[in-house]
Amino acid sequence: MGEIPKPIPRAEERMEEKSDKSMGGSVRSSLPGGPAEEERKLDRTILWKRDLLIVPIMGILYMVMFLDRTNIANARSLGIGKPDGLEGALDMPTNGYNTALWIFYIPFVLAEVPANLILNLNKIRPGIWLGGQMFLLGVLGMCQGLTKSYGGLLAVRFLLGIFEAALPAGATYMISMYYTRREAAIRFAWFFNFALAGPLFSGLLAYAIQNLNGVGGYQGWRWIFIIEGLMTVFISVFVIWLCPNFPQHAQSWFLTARERDRLVHLLEVSRGAEDKGSAADNVSIWKILVDWRIHLLTMCFFCCDITASSVASFAPTILTELGWVSTIAQLMTMPIWASGIVATFVITWLTSYVNFRTPFLLGAICLQIVGWCIMVVYVPAPGVRYMALFFMAMGTYPQMSILMGWLSANLRGRKYLAVGMAWMVGFGNCANFISSNVFITTERPRYPTGAATGLAFTLLGFVLVSIAFVLLFLSNKRRDRIRAQMTDAQRESYDELHFKFVY
Repeated sequence: MGEIPKPIPRAEERMEEKSDKSMGGSVRSSLPGGPAEEERKLDRTILWKRDLLIVPIMGILYMVMFLDRTNIANARSLGIGKPDGLEGALDMPTNGYNTALWIFYIPFVLAEVPANLILNLNKIRPGIWLGGQMFLLGVLGMCQGLTKSYGGLLAVRFLLGIFEAALPAGATYMISMYYTRREAAIRFAWFFNFALAGPLFSGLLAYAIQNLNGVGGYQGWRWIFIIEGLMTVFISVFVIWLCPNFPQHAQSWFLTARERDRLVHLLEVSRGAEDKGSAADNVSIWKILVDWRIHLLTMCFFCCDITASSVASFAPTILTELGWVSTIAQLMTMPIWASGIVATFVITWLTSYVNFRTPFLLGAICLQIVGWCIMVVYVPAPGVRYMALFFMAMGTYPQMSILMGWLSANLRGRKYLAVGMAWMVGFGNCANFISSNVFITTERPRYPTGAATGLAFTLLGFVLVSIAFVLLFLSNKRRDRIRAQMTDAQRESYDELHFKFVY
């Protein structure tokens, strides 16, 4: 083990020390000395190495997964009402498309937490676990384009849900394991923006693939599934190869022994001791499963994801019904996703800069409300309804990254993170069960049920975020009162599990 250099209290560490002096005191006092410039250089090197590997690998993994999940919307829009389109060629019933959407999420939701607990055991290298399932996901994605029947499509999408379950939960868990509480916020923004790049790219690809209609005897919508599935298989090879192990066992080609020791120490300063045998690791799994922080913030994510899943699954269809032909509608989705990417960067950076999340979350929800109100009122001008999709995207996607980072920052211990991140991604995605069934085909183009449902859950999200802020604030006050009556030794033991929450 290399010598662990003494860190210089960076802006992040000073902020954490100021907000929570129980983290073990100044980091400076806990390590042996060393030249200040060398220490800063080492910190920058470690951060750059993580940013150049962890975020791109996890982000591309999530982007491809999101692309494979949502490409059915682009495939459908290429042939709405046509006999050789997705619905016509497979002889789908009236609600067939909606069923094809929600059947994916049954195994997806149920398998999230078990998948992350398996990953947490560290018996299978993360690269093999995540990359291997990504490979199977690509193969099944191609099968969507090769199926000859509606029943075959449902079977394939059910299997997709099984093998995709480990990917988003595992990716968010890896980011949580490699970054401090303060660092994680902006990295989750990058992570979710990779996801938004998936459907953005999918719309462009769908536009390009239209010319393949009839090639090899396959309709154009089939080629969307086949080509994007092949891309997933290709990228999975690089995930298997490049995805690193957990920080304590990071490969030497990624981090030197000195860098690895330094990173592990910084993570412990930020999050507390999380190794096996620590107080956080010994928390009962049942206590984790009933923790109110996980469930309340997951419900916030759930309300946000109602809008996200609605935009992802029905934006191409809605744009087609606004008057654009299907191929142009594919391109018109791209600015919507781009606006979500820009808003996510800007809003998440601001939350990280001021280290305060709640007002930005509430502001983003207000943007959602504006978009849903336009949809509910049903303004006749197509341009106004198109603008509503921008409000929804700009309000929705920043929330997802902020909420993910918020939960991660308020949990301690590998089991807590494994279960918490998986539960948020898994149960949060149950929103797709609702969004896939409230946009009723017979109600188009107004979709009053879908718009009213989206607005109702957005308003509920505003209330839940406000409640989460109040509860976390009061929990910190209660913690301070309890600690004030303790001796130093008692505080040290107490702080292993009871740390200061952020909001």
